[in-house]
Amino acid sequence: MILRGYQLAAIDNLRDALKKHQSVLLQSATGSGKTAIAVEIIRLAANNGKSVLVLAPRRELICQFSERLTAAGVQHGIIMSGEPRDNWASIQVASFDTIHAWIKRDKIVLPMANLLVVDESHLSLSASRKKIIEHYKSKGTRIIGMTATPCRGDGRGLGELYDKIVETQSIARLTADGYLCPAKYYAPSTPDLEKIGLNSQGEYITKQLDEAVDQPKLVGDIVSNWLRLAKGKSTVVFCSSCAHSRHVRDEFISQNINAEHLDGNTEPGERREILARVGSGETTVLCNVFVASYGLDIPRLEVAVLARPTKSLALYLQTVGRVLRPYPGKDEALIIDHAGSVAEHGFVDDPIPWSLSGKVKINDLKKKVAQERSEPKDIHCGDCGAVFKSSRKCTGCGAELIPKTEAMPVHEAKLKELKRTPKQENKHASWPEKISFFGQLKQHCINRNIKPGWASHRYRTLYGVWPNDQRLKAAPSVAVTAPVARWIVSQNIRHARSNNA
Repeated sequence: MILRGYQLAAIDNLRDALKKHQSVLLQSATGSGKTAIAVEIIRLAANNGKSVLVLAPRRELICQFSERLTAAGVQHGIIMSGEPRDNWASIQVASFDTIHAWIKRDKIVLPMANLLVVDESHLSLSASRKKIIEHYKSKGTRIIGMTATPCRGDGRGLGELYDKIVETQSIARLTADGYLCPAKYYAPSTPDLEKIGLNSQGEYITKQLDEAVDQPKLVGDIVSNWLRLAKGKSTVVFCSSCAHSRHVRDEFISQNINAEHLDGNTEPGERREILARVGSGETTVLCNVFVASYGLDIPRLEVAVLARPTKSLALYLQTVGRVLRPYPGKDEALIIDHAGSVAEHGFVDDPIPWSLSGKVKINDLKKKVAQERSEPKDIHCGDCGAVFKSSRKCTGCGAELIPKTEAMPVHEAKLKELKRTPKQENKHASWPEKISFFGQLKQHCINRNIKPGWASHRYRTLYGVWPNDQRLKAAPSVAVTAPVARWIVSQNIRHARSNNA
């Protein structure tokens, strides 16, 4: 096994950290080869006569880990229902669920381990998994957690279980070095989430979310935009529920696209067959609920359709990461965002200041870094739906969105008084008011020979959201009233002053 330079550096850093700390967290981006790092650590431990227990949350991950250990010449056993056990092996790869069942029975002795390796460790803080890890901690076992996203679902750090973070290369650097594919983003439409409540973890309430996104028009919009932007490309769709996933699958099938559905209740044998068909290219579109959110390793996938809104940065990065791996003939990954996730969380290669703190959310730290660095803001093309940065012309359709007389949008570095956003100020506006306003902006574009994207940007200035609703897209051009004309003039003056400042 030939390791990359940053992987070798990560191994050295992990070994150094374990000399000072009992539990260390390895942050390694999806597709960066964290399993290769772990296998080498395990091989070195085995050569030194140490016992190792690997814990993973899903059958596919256990099988993948076992295959990698075998390829590296490391003898080991598997502890998982339906698999024969080798109780004498000093290296064991185990299912969290099986080990938890052993603890509940309180009759079976848990495997000895000098080193505990926890795969997908962002899931470590569930009650059952935390109990297992704390059991081994109490025995003096050294612990390595591995994840691409070292935070809980609510964005807080994992300091309850881990003492130190060791980070590998950033996604931006991995992309620049050719280890990951660059991502291109489109956000053609989003559901109305204003009335969706949040649960105790700060995530959208599932039932309310499903009612908002599982609408015939939105489902059809997913397929129509896929046909426009990604027809024929190997795709994974992230849905909010089993019913939603099946509806999206059926809509693809109605357009003669080979599509399949997968969820947590799919039988293991059927799941293997479905994933094999996706891997071979026989199945073009995989619609799923959570199953593909982590641990799915199919480099052929090049399109991620985000149809499930989430407040979780970790879930967003895990889903987008499924399509970043290189593959022959694959020049870029395509993200089609119907969930508002890019606006919520940013681009996948944005810098992230990972932290173990359980008191601050990683999204807040990320936004603070963006402000301090005055990083470019996302630009959204109202014509084709492309989302990009640092370009005056749309990377999707070529429309000129930012004239040379206007400054490029950036996150302001200076702290400012917090005020209500335009969206909050104008949220009570009626739909007839919004439609009339956007129709007038369209007419202004016609009168002044301005590209249509200008109207979308001015609408967003007032309402804080892009005019993606079909009622706005269908709004007819209407004569510009005096109040709207004065508002347009005030905005032009404001832009001119900011440019001359």
